Amino acid sequence: MDLLRLTKENLAAEHICCAISNNTDCQVAAKKRWLSDRLDEGLVFLKGNVRGKCFIEYIPAEYAWAPVTADGYMYINCLWVAGQYAGHGYATQLLTACIADSKEKGKRGLVILASDKKRPFLADPKFLRHAGFSAADTANPYYVLYYLPFDASAPKPQFAAQAKQSHTEEQGFVLYYSHQCPFTAKYVPLIEKIARERNVAFRSVLFTSAAEAQNAPAPSTTYSLFYDGEFVTNEILSEKKFTKILSERGL
Repeated sequence: MDLLRLTKENLAAEHICCAISNNTDCQVAAKKRWLSDRLDEGLVFLKGNVRGKCFIEYIPAEYAWAPVTADGYMYINCLWVAGQYAGHGYATQLLTACIADSKEKGKRGLVILASDKKRPFLADPKFLRHAGFSAADTANPYYVLYYLPFDASAPKPQFAAQAKQSHTEEQGFVLYYSHQCPFTAKYVPLIEKIARERNVAFRSVLFTSAAEAQNAPAPSTTYSLFYDGEFVTNEILSEKKFTKILSERGL
């Protein structure tokens, strides 16, 4: 499979894989703005030259929108191969390209957010272990920070202390999110609307910089929903799933 790297010159014209639509779609527009702002920070978006979910996105960990300490590492935001492209070795091809690029740039290794088992919107731990990654740190309730050091002496990355417990002090629903994932641009307003209609306490916090995201109260900065201080989910919720969560809490 041929691989294509997004640049400021081709970003507007290229399909970004995870939201198949045109540039006027709110999801695509939000994601492309986010990508454009990150390219000067060293972000790489490498995709199969196809219209589908087949890409890897990574950035120097110092600029990662994640509450981790991983100086000198490359942080993988997302590695996603799905649909008709799954099962052909493309994920390995993308990861191999990332490794080669990161070594050429003198990085200590790779780091990526996953969990105790395969979960939505998180890397597959089984694939990571098969590729040579190992667990560097854990955070409540199920997060695992995996890393692949290029040298045995490289220090282990860690979650930031404030993200380890995945807890806040605020009552009601609080959602922390970013436009790193395009789906938030569509689905966050939908559940905000439901909360207003039901008169449910709901506050959303959009991360607008790496510094803000690095101080997040939970490892996932694309989407972390809390209720009365307790972590609920990192899964980007549809209207139906959010309504179910409200019903389970008698709201």
